[in-house]
Amino acid sequence: MLLNIETLIVGPMQTNCYLVWDKKTKFVIIIDPGDDGEYIIQRVQDLGIVPVMIVATHGHFDHVCASLEVKLAFNIPFYLHQSDEFLLKRAQESARHWTGIEVDPPAPVDGFLKIDQMINFGNQQLKILHTPGHTPGGVCLYSENHKALFTGDTLFANGGVGRTDFSYSSEGDLHQSINKIFQLDVEVEVYPGHGQSTNISNERIFHKHNHNYRTTVCGSYDN
Repeated sequence: MLLNIETLIVGPMQTNCYLVWDKKTKFVIIIDPGDDGEYIIQRVQDLGIVPVMIVATHGHFDHVCASLEVKLAFNIPFYLHQSDEFLLKRAQESARHWTGIEVDPPAPVDGFLKIDQMINFGNQQLKILHTPGHTPGGVCLYSENHKALFTGDTLFANGGVGRTDFSYSSEGDLHQSINKIFQLDVEVEVYPGHGQSTNISNERIFHKHNHNYRTTVCGSYDN
């Protein structure tokens, strides 16, 4: 398999930060550097891989807190969907509220992710799927060739989905986003923002037998 994936569990919210790299060129995308920047940086160096960009699946603090440290360490751009930029401005306040910890500000955004945009790194590419609901700018990153989907806090294992009780969230949008995800191949492996990995087949079964989505507060915090 030419696409390598390593999961780093970071921060008090146990966020999954993903290192996704092309085995041939060793170019790597860093997805959701939520905390523990030094750990992420050291792991990249230990693996001998070459960072090309940081991508956040959404703007909640527990997915972006190490973005500035990582960006400065490797001099790489940081990307986010524009609809979630407002969340970056409250990231430090949110971290303080939910964890009592003072954190660095997130990195400034270098570019905004577009619907159906293809992100290329080495011989690999990931497609941006806009999946609002938990947040207005939530995205998933999809590798069609390798049947891998990085879902952030949109979809979790065992029937879990992101919470929608924030003023900017939308349960209706989230349902549409889940339905969009479920149109993908049943063999697609799902890599969520928290917790264990799963696949489309398993999650279809969970949701088919549970007409009401099981929302989870796992890592889906803001104020």
